[in-house]
Amino acid sequence: MTLEQPQGSTLMRPDGGVDASVDHLIQTIVDTKDATCSTDLAAGPWTFDSVPGYGPGSSMGDVIPTGAPRQGELPVDYREASEDDLDKRIRAAKEALADRVVILGHFYQREEVVQHADYVGDSFQLANAALEHPDAEAIVFCGVHFMAETADLLSQPEQAVILPNLAAGCSMADMADIDQVEEAWEQLADVLGPLDVADETGRVPVIPVTYMNSSAAIKGFVGRHGGIVCTSSNAQTVLQWAFERGQRVLFFPDQHLGRNTAKAMGVPLEQMPMWNPRRPLGGSTADQLIDSRVILWHGFCSVHRRFTVAQIDQAHAEHPDVRVIVHPECPMEVVDAADEAGSTDYIRRAIDAATEPTTFAIGTEINLVRRLAAQYPQHEIFCLDPVVCPCSTMYRIHPGYLAWVLEELVAGRTPNRIQVAADVADPARVALERMLAAKPRA
Repeated sequence: MTLEQPQGSTLMRPDGGVDASVDHLIQTIVDTKDATCSTDLAAGPWTFDSVPGYGPGSSMGDVIPTGAPRQGELPVDYREASEDDLDKRIRAAKEALADRVVILGHFYQREEVVQHADYVGDSFQLANAALEHPDAEAIVFCGVHFMAETADLLSQPEQAVILPNLAAGCSMADMADIDQVEEAWEQLADVLGPLDVADETGRVPVIPVTYMNSSAAIKGFVGRHGGIVCTSSNAQTVLQWAFERGQRVLFFPDQHLGRNTAKAMGVPLEQMPMWNPRRPLGGSTADQLIDSRVILWHGFCSVHRRFTVAQIDQAHAEHPDVRVIVHPECPMEVVDAADEAGSTDYIRRAIDAATEPTTFAIGTEINLVRRLAAQYPQHEIFCLDPVVCPCSTMYRIHPGYLAWVLEELVAGRTPNRIQVAADVADPARVALERMLAAKPRA
């Protein structure tokens, strides 16, 4: 059975404030014999380090690639330490390291980790934060694997980028691997002709565009083939950039961001065929590919796929004045039914800008939603999905791992370093630089 958290319900801290901790909420739910989408969320993530899979949470049903990184066993004193003890050890290690280390925390990280971050933001904002500290010896990235790779691409060569738990991957990023993308590119060339030959307008047949939520290998592929990286906040600007250079776009790995963005730009749905890498020509006909404007990869975010139109209808029924904001990784029908759609930073800024007490129903990851509810108590803020189900892989980063890597650095050791090979890093940086240059219009 799953617990449906009452909309707008909160846990309170002893001081009377709202408790933003999803971990505390999950422990409370399990203690009352109810459940989240998985009761295993109440266990320490090290319980699953030796088991193939993304771990409990939203992505637990996704198939993890063979050879995905695994985390070695966390020493027992970190596994058995209390929350207060880990908090003290992290603070002591940070004080000892001082400016030698910078800690980056993604919006979707658990509260017990975010409180120790020097910077909190989305993947793109945190990559930029890494650039701002060229003198730091180490960058501890509390996020997932592709984010740490991006930080390594943009940081100084001598800086060590550290991912506290190597098992913190991303199921959506894993849905487009380099072999599948290379094969798709070859099949498209069979249908469309040489992909590096421009027509009379100066445009090539296809421009590859990858979402930031992709591996360094995919970013390198895009850089080699004249393409570009996008974020959820600049996807429309990037697609416009690509249309100026190509007759069509191959967009991966998130079909929903690609579809929602292109639809808002006026691209008809019939000109957005899906590419399923397990089918010849992605499951489309040659004519469909020739007539296409955007070819969408068969990938998705398991967090944002949980949101539904029925949840929006319920929010409107129970709160007639509710303002529904969802992330553009949600399915098209959800984005269409919502009042607004935007990136995690857009959601945060929209709530911050609300001058009158407002009821917000938010369609994004539960850790961010509860943190916003705690930060803005003048508003009623709740998650559209009433079932407490955090991002599986973000939840793999636990204060125990953060304490471990920081104390290892104090001892002069560098664990879990993420390094991108030069032959991948060079073209990947080209794709990222194109993204940085493609600024949205004011």
